[in-house]
Amino acid sequence: MCFSETSKIWNKIVCKVSCLLHEEPILSDFYTNSILKHKNLFHSLSYILANKLSTSMISEKKMQSIFNDIYLNNPSILNIVVEDMKAVLKKDPVVTDYFTPLLYFKGFHALESYRLSHYLWSMKKTSFSIYLQSRISAVFSVDIHPAACIGSGVMLDHATGIVIGEGVIIEDDVSIFHSVTLGGTGKNSSKNRHPTIRRGVIIGAGAKILGNIEVGLGAKIGAGSIVLKNVPAYVTVVGVPAKIINELDSKKYSSKEKSNVSYINSFQYGDGI
Repeated sequence: MCFSETSKIWNKIVCKVSCLLHEEPILSDFYTNSILKHKNLFHSLSYILANKLSTSMISEKKMQSIFNDIYLNNPSILNIVVEDMKAVLKKDPVVTDYFTPLLYFKGFHALESYRLSHYLWSMKKTSFSIYLQSRISAVFSVDIHPAACIGSGVMLDHATGIVIGEGVIIEDDVSIFHSVTLGGTGKNSSKNRHPTIRRGVIIGAGAKILGNIEVGLGAKIGAGSIVLKNVPAYVTVVGVPAKIINELDSKKYSSKEKSNVSYINSFQYGDGI
């Protein structure tokens, strides 16, 4: 992700919000404080997330400062944030601009808050990362363990009720709808008790994927399904328990994509604060 692309996206957001400022004067303070008073996308995002996650015990100003430091020192996180925004714009038919997920979508907010908690976890700041997990769960109704590994270009659509366990690995370009659980079966207490979700997977609302299993590249999981066994690449599975109902067209995935699967179990965000 080049800096110029991020700047172009930010300029589009500022331009759009500046127009809306005149159309919806009742939201002028909201637009100004969230967008217009900030110098770039990541200062704006730090403010938005800190505003939502802060409490009387940890102030908005203090939390915003911590988030800004993480973004400043870790450009890889910034790249991922932009890819997540682009994924929402690409995958959600009701979204036609970048400012909508930035300002309004709790799935996007929960995911980017998780990324901050994951960074802190990787830097051995476990107490604060778990504190953030608790706040994310309370504010957004999304519970993602900070040790989980999630790639870029991910969309959490609607998001309410999503649970993602400690050992979960999610690769790039995955879409997850509300009330999805990626967890254990309760029969295994080891760290290898959670699923791996490969690139391009779509998980329908209410689906439960449980255990140390793999959902293959480009697979689709039907709404309400319970998945307890490995799912091959490029299939659709539906039901309780989930069964294959058809194979997808794997030709739309180039050979380069197939060979460039993002194995992110060693995923790190870079240097410390």
